[in-house]
Amino acid sequence: MTQRFKTINALSVITVILPTILAVLYYGLFAQDIYISESRIIVRNPAQSAPSPLNVALGQTGFGAVSEGNNSVVAYLQSRQAIDQGNEDGLITDAYSDDGIFWFDRFGAFGADSNEQFYSYFSDMLTVDEGATTQVLTITVRAFDPGQAQTINRRLVAQSEELVNSLSGRAQADQISIAEGEVEEAAEAARLAALELARFRDTSGIVDPVQQSEVGLQMISKLQDELIGAQTRLRQLQTYTPQASQIPFLQTQVRELQGQISRARSELTGGRESLSSALAQYQEFEVNVQFAEAQLAATRAALQEAKAEARRKQAYLEQISTPSLPDYAVEPRRIRSIIATFLLGLLAWGVFYMLAIGVREHRD
Repeated sequence: MTQRFKTINALSVITVILPTILAVLYYGLFAQDIYISESRIIVRNPAQSAPSPLNVALGQTGFGAVSEGNNSVVAYLQSRQAIDQGNEDGLITDAYSDDGIFWFDRFGAFGADSNEQFYSYFSDMLTVDEGATTQVLTITVRAFDPGQAQTINRRLVAQSEELVNSLSGRAQADQISIAEGEVEEAAEAARLAALELARFRDTSGIVDPVQQSEVGLQMISKLQDELIGAQTRLRQLQTYTPQASQIPFLQTQVRELQGQISRARSELTGGRESLSSALAQYQEFEVNVQFAEAQLAATRAALQEAKAEARRKQAYLEQISTPSLPDYAVEPRRIRSIIATFLLGLLAWGVFYMLAIGVREHRD
């Protein structure tokens, strides 16, 4: 019985009394006050439509898509780059490694001095939560000084805003750059089509085959009228005055008019060098020019639309509440922590005591 009492006393001292005394000493005398600065932000995109009730429900169950901008900010704040940028002047490391902080709470007390170790340490001091339905980001910074907690929080918010502006500006620049590239390609195609048309005119000596064809047809029509008139007079003379001296002249005139008509028709439709062949090539070049100009006009309109759409889709960070300046220390929760230590000690005492009884009964 005495042995069992000694065992109970030893277990209670190790698992309950000693941890509780240490918790009372630490939380009552040494634990550093922790001040919490809180801010709320949201990344807005005017082009995004409001979420439907179904999307909200899906978002609550984990199947909905959250804001891409919010995801970027959360990933950035939880990265080493955010700490490095905010700690360029050493403000963050100084806030957690000051000699006035109790050695157990400050950074570097156990010989830790690397950036990786500080990143792990600061990750416990920074919390970024997103609301289930509102998608509002809550940034919580814990520090041992209220002013430093607010300053660090304010820096992280400013860096997040710079990140959102940078990503939005880059997306806008990429969208506009693609549209400008298409305009340049269309302008070059239009220039080449115009050059081909000009080169054809220079080599063929034909400015506009359509107009020249119309002129040629008018000339043929006029010659045909003259031919008909000459043939009519010739038949009249041959019928009524066969011995008239004008008959040979009219015969010669008819032959010349027929030759002129034949040559004019040959120029229009006589072969590769004819006007009809040149007209086919000219129309091909003209269609290319018109198509290139239409495409250029379309790409220019698309560029203007891309610029307007980029302005409409410009994302920005909005502060729902600015970083707060805490006026009292929220943590550590001293009484709660002491009670929790005592209860955990009792739980550990009960577990070890039952194990000890089981071992003793097994031996017996």
